[in-house]
Amino acid sequence: MLPDRLQKALRFYFITDDGALDFPPLDQVRIAIQAGATIVQYRNKSFSLRFLNEAAAIRDLCKCNAVPFIVNDNILLAKAVEADGVHLGLDDEDPALARNVLGPQAIVGLSISNPFQLQQSDLSPCDYIGAGPVFDTQTKPDTKKTIGLMGLEAVVKASPLPVVAVGGIDHTSAEACFNRGVAGVAVISAVTRAENPRQHAMQISAACGCSSRSALASAWDDEFVLIDKLIRQAPSDPYLKVAPGDDAALLQDLSKPVITTDTQKEGVHFRLDWQTPQEVGRKAVESTFSDLAASYAAPVSLFVNLALPPYVSDHTVEALYAGILKALGKHGCTLGGGNISAAHRLSLDLFAVGQGHDTIFPVRSGARPGFRLYCTGPLGLARAGLESLIRKDPEFENLIAKFKSPTARFDAAKVLADNNVTCVIDISDGLAGDARHIAAASGLSIEFDFSFWDFDSALVSFCEKYRLKPEDMVLTGGEDYELLFACSPSIFEKIRKDLPGVYQVGRCLTFQGKHLLNLPPGIASYQHGKK
Repeated sequence: MLPDRLQKALRFYFITDDGALDFPPLDQVRIAIQAGATIVQYRNKSFSLRFLNEAAAIRDLCKCNAVPFIVNDNILLAKAVEADGVHLGLDDEDPALARNVLGPQAIVGLSISNPFQLQQSDLSPCDYIGAGPVFDTQTKPDTKKTIGLMGLEAVVKASPLPVVAVGGIDHTSAEACFNRGVAGVAVISAVTRAENPRQHAMQISAACGCSSRSALASAWDDEFVLIDKLIRQAPSDPYLKVAPGDDAALLQDLSKPVITTDTQKEGVHFRLDWQTPQEVGRKAVESTFSDLAASYAAPVSLFVNLALPPYVSDHTVEALYAGILKALGKHGCTLGGGNISAAHRLSLDLFAVGQGHDTIFPVRSGARPGFRLYCTGPLGLARAGLESLIRKDPEFENLIAKFKSPTARFDAAKVLADNNVTCVIDISDGLAGDARHIAAASGLSIEFDFSFWDFDSALVSFCEKYRLKPEDMVLTGGEDYELLFACSPSIFEKIRKDLPGVYQVGRCLTFQGKHLLNLPPGIASYQHGKK
């Protein structure tokens, strides 16, 4: 999670209370989230396997409502239920271990009572500090000595990380904590042991400056109702003789049907704490259509199979489809149909049908010795944007946008087709990988011409900051979705008049024992299957 989003998420930090009589933690969380809680920590000091379903249910409720879910003290439980992170005390397991087990995107919090503890702790694996107890609390009978507002302020001033105040805080004391510079306040008993938990949760939310929800989002549970909602959003189109709603769609006659497929899986291709559902939907369409662009085919109809986990709501699916339909509208393509199934993780399987070019179908095997290898635009930007998100660095907005919002290059494809270019591939796996595909299919060797490469200034700045090489990002980075093509230099001179951004990246030579002749050591194409 990027720092600015984490800062907002910490504002109203609700912690469950396993000691509240006749008030189960799941009910506590429902009230807290509806009141406006921005993050939830599951705390159960007597946890055993019989509580696993309870933890999973709270996780689903949180994810349905886009609220980060944290587990207290238990790294293995956090891993098992795929929590967004873990909160540890000084006497618990090492935060570095939590980071190693849960991964770079997990939220890791650490409890601190004073600046000395802060100074003695390795904060590099941590994202935030929990400071307290600020006041006396009834939920931790063995709690440490209170630090008061002055002690809280001392921790805030000494901490390089955002601080959450914890311990005995209610709506009357929250403002005083915020005045000491905290990012948020954590509450337990002020809600869970109040006579009117809902009212007190609303009061705390107001003190935090948070907004309540009119209703909670709940998990999707009716496949047919959801499909009907999605079908109603889909526009009609002349290409569809029988639209979605029947067992199959009937398309108009296509003289040269071109078909491609793609898969987008949560945790591999996208993360919902990085991208909105609309962004995920748009990117899924653009990445699928990029293959059609590389084939000189006009999009006709798209079919989408959704695999939905229990933490996805109808609202999230509708937002996902809003992004899909926006991209379809941009390209004049219709939604032909699809399917919905339950799953452990969210994924989209896409099947696109296009109308091929009248005379040309470009292939990877169309390169010849003497041709040059060219690209339609800058490379490595999406990879740098992904790295920015992984490093939780919001500085490079343009690079992040390149990762989130690619564009299928139909404009460039038209120019290439008009010039009878017969060897094209879209760059989805990095220049090294896709150049190798062309070389292998064409039975030749490719030598990169690094002197012609013009690196984007934002990419250069990113690489300077993290001591990386721009050429490595270009060679290994995936998902730029520019077009890589091979043709003679004379044809290229005609193309560059209509595509000013094109440039040479290499040369095609007779086969010399390997397909890529001067690939730097240690360089490999981007692999979506790697962990």
